[in-house]
Order: sequence, then C-alpha cells, then structure tokens
Amino acid sequence: MTDIERQPDAEGEYREHLERSATVWDRWSDWYSMSEQDFEPIREDLIEKLGLEPGDRVLEIGCGPGVNFAPVLDEIGDEGQLVAIDYSPEMIAKANARVDENRWENVDIMRADATTADLGTGYDAALATLSMSVMPDVERTVRNVHDALTRDAPLGILDLQGFQSGPLRLGNPLLGRFLRWYANWNVDGDVRAAVDDVFGGYELLETHMLGTVYTLTARRTIRQSTDSCL
Repeated sequence: MTDIERQPDAEGEYREHLERSATVWDRWSDWYSMSEQDFEPIREDLIEKLGLEPGDRVLEIGCGPGVNFAPVLDEIGDEGQLVAIDYSPEMIAKANARVDENRWENVDIMRADATTADLGTGYDAALATLSMSVMPDVERTVRNVHDALTRDAPLGILDLQGFQSGPLRLGNPLLGRFLRWYANWNVDGDVRAAVDDVFGGYELLETHMLGTVYTLTARRTIRQSTDSCL
C-alpha cells in the first residue's frame, strides 16, 4: 500500500476535502460509540450478507475505530486477514487500541487515502460502512476497491443518501449541508451511481430512517445493471 501522500494531479479541492475529513473525523472519534450502537444491527446484517468464510482476506474502507472488526473476524477466523484503512489519525489510534485490547494478530491497520492508495489485490470481500460518501472522489474510490477484489468477490456498503421520494425531498439541500458539516459528506458524490457504473450493477438490500440509510452489495463479475438497482 502506498503512503498517504499519493494524490491525483491538480487537486486543490481534493486535498482540502481530504484534510477536512481527517479534521472532522478526528473531532468525532471520541463520540463514535453513539454511531456504533445505532447502526450495529445494520452493520452486522450487511457483514452477514457478504458470505465471508474462514480464511478470507477482507478489505475495510474507512474503518474508523474498528467497530466492524469483531463481526468480520468472527466470520474469517484466525486464518483470515483483515486489512483496514482510514485517513483520520485519531480513528487509527482507536482502531489500534481495539486490536491491542483484543489481541487480534490478523488485523493490519494503515493510514491511507482509499481513493488513490495502492490497495493491493486478492481480497475476497470489501466493506465500507458510513465511509464511501465522504471520499473526495467517490467513483475513483469505488474503482480502486473494485480492482483490489478477486473475481466474484463482494463489496458491501452501508451509507447515507438524500430522501428518495415524496415531499421530504425538498429537505435534501438542508440535509446535504448538515451532513457536510457533520461528516464531510461529499455532496457531489453519488455512491450508488458510482457502484452501478464501476461494477455494472448492485443489489439494494435495505433502507432505513425514511430511506436516508441504505445497504447494498455488488460483485466484481457483474457487468450489466439489474432492476434491483433502480
């Protein structure tokens, strides 16, 4: 994996977004337990849907303080490997503390920009919970993850979106501004569209909180869009 300084060309806005993410998530790192509890059933259901097996090698994008480590490791066992990346130094510190506390020996945590880092190859699955929509270049990140997966390997995403129908859609600009302040949400990014474009389709699993929270899975071998992504 390359170091965190690797950047796309001509990226003033890109770098500003990336550094703002580090600042925002450093700030929230002490309060992430609230999110951990609220989203725990949704995260665990998504991980179960990935169909992980003992010995699998898993990539987690935007691991935060490691809230997904235990359920992933329960599936892949001691013979598996979890590679987790994040850009926030404080989140990385808390993730490392969690690993040390549990004495896990098969978790590798790295500070990296998921959009541009050399993630390596050969992953049997990838996971991104509440992280893909804060990337400075969503589609480029999705493509980077796609290229790291083995054939037929799944990507699971839990993320946020605007209201999808009805009069509540009028509140999407306000929601977008709030999420940008709260989590450095990329208001110009569209995670579902990026996954559809890069993977050729996806399966929308569930929505929650009036449709603003969703989970999906996609596989590298998908080449054509399906009705499930409409």
